[in-house]
Amino acid sequence: MKDPAMSKPAVLVSRDLFPEVVARLRQHFEVDDNPADEVLAGEALRLRLQHRQGLLAAGGERISAELLAACPALRVVANMAVGYNNIDVPACTARGVLVTNTPDVLTETTADFGFALMMATARRMAEAERFLRAGLWTKWRYDLLTGSDVHGATLGILGMGRIGQAIARRGAAGFGMRVVYHNRSRLPPATEAALGAQWVGKAELLAQSDHLVLVLPYSAASHHAIGAAELAQMKPGATLTNIARGGIVDDAALAAALRAGRIAAAGLDVFEGEPAVHPELLALPNVVLTPHIASASLRTRRAMADLAADNLIAALTGGAPPTPVNAELLGPRG
Repeated sequence: MKDPAMSKPAVLVSRDLFPEVVARLRQHFEVDDNPADEVLAGEALRLRLQHRQGLLAAGGERISAELLAACPALRVVANMAVGYNNIDVPACTARGVLVTNTPDVLTETTADFGFALMMATARRMAEAERFLRAGLWTKWRYDLLTGSDVHGATLGILGMGRIGQAIARRGAAGFGMRVVYHNRSRLPPATEAALGAQWVGKAELLAQSDHLVLVLPYSAASHHAIGAAELAQMKPGATLTNIARGGIVDDAALAAALRAGRIAAAGLDVFEGEPAVHPELLALPNVVLTPHIASASLRTRRAMADLAADNLIAALTGGAPPTPVNAELLGPRG
């Protein structure tokens, strides 16, 4: 008979994941994986998680106080993302459930994508491709699909963490942009100087930006941080790019502003209620839409999966997880 003391902890990998990462987890755990890539939510998630000590959350699964109460064996939630607004962290902390995330490894890849999305929005690339594919390009015109310049323009950044700073570096050093930003806390003067960035109030940021990029974390405080009132303060020729989280922008208000020409264009990688997208956004020509893929390079997604696995393994085998969110559960660290 198998000695219970020698049994491995049981973990759930919520979505289909790199086979090599799952194989590494099997060396340490009894793994319930999801190669069919079913979206687990509600009762389905509760049933799969109920008697397991760990979860590698690879699809933004919502971890609520109710779910935690139904899964008393749970000890670790390893989120495969830098953001963790899908997790009730205070409820986890109250129950002694460690939460980890995957910062740093996706910073540069996400900044690359954010800058690319901003450029595609400014230069109307998606609109131009649709125009060409539809067979509408029959002659040259001086004003055919004219957009706005990126080089030398004012880049505004709302949220100046790792990704915001990486975008600022690209704008200032690579494109000669004037960079202004707004953040809850101002960066040290030496960091501002190195980035070529200037702190301004939020109203100033909205008024001055030719291209505004959103990279702030989602919270109750940042819900609809960009709504009708904020959009009304932007330049008529400005663009808005959101690579942060859905819910930071009021998508209905944005659709109305784009339709009315209140701002020129938007580039969106995240949406309220995703994967659903506001139908008015889908119908507008002056918005570039992508399916939450800012971190989607193969190397970066593998690094995210590896870091999530490292966190899960360390937390359930007596080690020190590299990137804890509620680190107070770990006690003093030497």
